[in-house]
Amino acid sequence: MNRRKFIKNTALTGAGLTLGNSIIGCNQNTSENTNATMADTVDNSKLSLPLVIATWDVKKATAKAMEVLQSGGNALDAVEQGCMVEEADIKNSSVGKGGLPDRDGNVTLDACIMDKHGNCGSVVFLKDITHAVSVARKVMEDTPHVMLAGEGAKQFAISQGFKEEDLLTESSKKAWEDWKVKSEYKPIINIENHDTIGMLAIDKNGDIAGACTTSGLAYKMQGRVGDSPIIGSGLFIDNEIGGCVATGLGEEVVKTVGSFLVVELMRQGKSPQQACEEAIGRIVSKPNSNYKDFQVGYIAVNKKGETGSFSIHQWFSMTKFQNGKNEQIQSNFYNKTENS
Repeated sequence: MNRRKFIKNTALTGAGLTLGNSIIGCNQNTSENTNATMADTVDNSKLSLPLVIATWDVKKATAKAMEVLQSGGNALDAVEQGCMVEEADIKNSSVGKGGLPDRDGNVTLDACIMDKHGNCGSVVFLKDITHAVSVARKVMEDTPHVMLAGEGAKQFAISQGFKEEDLLTESSKKAWEDWKVKSEYKPIINIENHDTIGMLAIDKNGDIAGACTTSGLAYKMQGRVGDSPIIGSGLFIDNEIGGCVATGLGEEVVKTVGSFLVVELMRQGKSPQQACEEAIGRIVSKPNSNYKDFQVGYIAVNKKGETGSFSIHQWFSMTKFQNGKNEQIQSNFYNKTENS
């Protein structure tokens, strides 16, 4: 099922927050077994590696990532090059070149990446550079910083040899001009105008990396940033435990530091599936939650190579490439009472 039905259950508003890259300890009440890292107990020789998972039906992206892994590349190379496939696809109106613009007609990109050592890089409000995920990697590897924004991020990208180009395609420009007739800030439900590709990979050495990239909410207020470039919200990796990426209403993911939460729940002994389900539960159980009006989805993998996915509403899916099989898997979901 494609993402249009996902957006049927989505309403996006507001501006994102910026969170730090802090790590909290396990609950003092957890047992010694759950406090032990998964790396202490996992035999990599028994895992079906390498492995790639990503949000949505993005088989070309996961195929590229797997190609990298099978040719000897590491997990970090795989997630970067996998995400680049979607960034370069002008038919994908929610990632990279061809992304739908903000209300002023500017295509602005957000992305982040994280490696097995816990190093990370991020760009927000990046203009005129297609491969935001690659710029994020450069921030991680070639600067003392984690996040660069706006004009500073663009100038850094150009200094690193990235090509400056107009990201507003004729198709996206026409859609924006049609939108301006009414200029309704709130997105029209059932129109595909926002999404993310998040990707996680485990290489043959058992090391984990992740990346996340998006053009964000179409026709957003200029400067709006969601969860995607925020370490701990849109993406989090702990090479001893596992990784998680998020999609959907970024503001709600940020409020619960969603991806970090999923990894921390796995640290406490939950499977990726259980952790994704509990993280969604934290959102829908908040006092006066209007979860019926928006969507959030998570995918996760642990050090054992187990995967999980869960969302608030139906039609979220995960692409998984393992053991030579590249397949789309429909996610289970919380709100079973809605009309599917």
